[in-house]
Amino acid sequence: MSTSTLHLWGAPPTARYEQLAAPFRPLFARILAQAAEADQTRASLAAVIQQLSALGLPRWRLPASYGGQDATLVELLALLSELSAADSNITQALRGHFGFCEDVLSAKDLDWRARWLDRLGQGALLSPGSTETGTQARGDFGTRLHRDANGALRITGKKFYTTGALYSDLINTIATGEDGVVYSVVVDLKAPGVQILDDWNGFGQRLTASGTCVFDNAPVLDDDLRPTQQRFGHGQSFFQLYHLSTLAGIARRAALSGAAELSQRARTFTTGNADSAGDDVQLLQVIGEVASQAYAAHAIAQQAAVRLEHTAQYVIGHDQPLADDDAHVALAELEVCLAVNPVVDATLTATTALFDALGASATASNKALDRLWRNARTLANHNPRVYKSRIVGNYLVNGILPPAQWRVGVAKS
Repeated sequence: MSTSTLHLWGAPPTARYEQLAAPFRPLFARILAQAAEADQTRASLAAVIQQLSALGLPRWRLPASYGGQDATLVELLALLSELSAADSNITQALRGHFGFCEDVLSAKDLDWRARWLDRLGQGALLSPGSTETGTQARGDFGTRLHRDANGALRITGKKFYTTGALYSDLINTIATGEDGVVYSVVVDLKAPGVQILDDWNGFGQRLTASGTCVFDNAPVLDDDLRPTQQRFGHGQSFFQLYHLSTLAGIARRAALSGAAELSQRARTFTTGNADSAGDDVQLLQVIGEVASQAYAAHAIAQQAAVRLEHTAQYVIGHDQPLADDDAHVALAELEVCLAVNPVVDATLTATTALFDALGASATASNKALDRLWRNARTLANHNPRVYKSRIVGNYLVNGILPPAQWRVGVAKS
């Protein structure tokens, strides 16, 4: 009997989840089969993402009337964790798209919401593009919007961490208008004046196309921008928990890959406990402990997803944008902060400890088992986890809510 049949990683999050997830699992298996080689060759994910799009994954959260499944956040994050167990690069490449979907579902401008539900339902795929590197001050954006001589809107600037841009149709970026207002802007990635550079050189998540996007007087439609303060209130929690669900999938893969390697290992040591590595009680214990770390990561991420689902429904159900200090949004952020360090610790432990059950052959480059740690370490460096416990402690001791919005950059002079 397979471990998937036994639901080793916990019961399905909802009664309908297995039915919803079943169509994706054969493709996930094919993705896994090529994940090691893809990591080594820096293969493009374009074909795989097109296959996932054909199965409807990018539309999963949308209402059925727009080609979606009305998936809850708990269901979505559980499925993305399964995808991450096959290849976490793909999950991260879709992160900006799912964040934009969440923003659309939560929008209070009903015309804007309906227009984007139509475009998303027709298959539009988006990537993110907010961050500017270098000496840009926190909260300021050098990317600029302006009107040309004919009154048409244009954008000029440079962004980094444009994750998934090579695989997307549009990019959701941020720019400063001539009026000094900071806007969320959607730009066609095939428009003249847009250049995508695949210059991401991180040692992990190598295939996510998280490099540079340059806008050189590129055209923008007036309907495709709006002030950033209108973005969905639970955005910080969503994007952080998305990473945690991805990490939980990596931890699961560490346990499953470790078990598969151990079951095939023929050579044993005289200092061991059995003539077969698969019967060695100490090595079995190592795999069991790795599996426990994976289970913990999954359970914690899923528990935080339940809170975020409640918050999302609360945000979507309100007619007006929420205040920055709204208690429901703050509690979701605090719960995700609580989840960050245990999930990261469990995943980094799992992706390292699996090697203790294996021989030196497990470090062979063609196996690429090191990619699991490299990918986990890279994800863990997003949205620094060192601050999360302090934020929780500051709330418990002093009643200080977490910041409603945070930016990265140098301090303003």
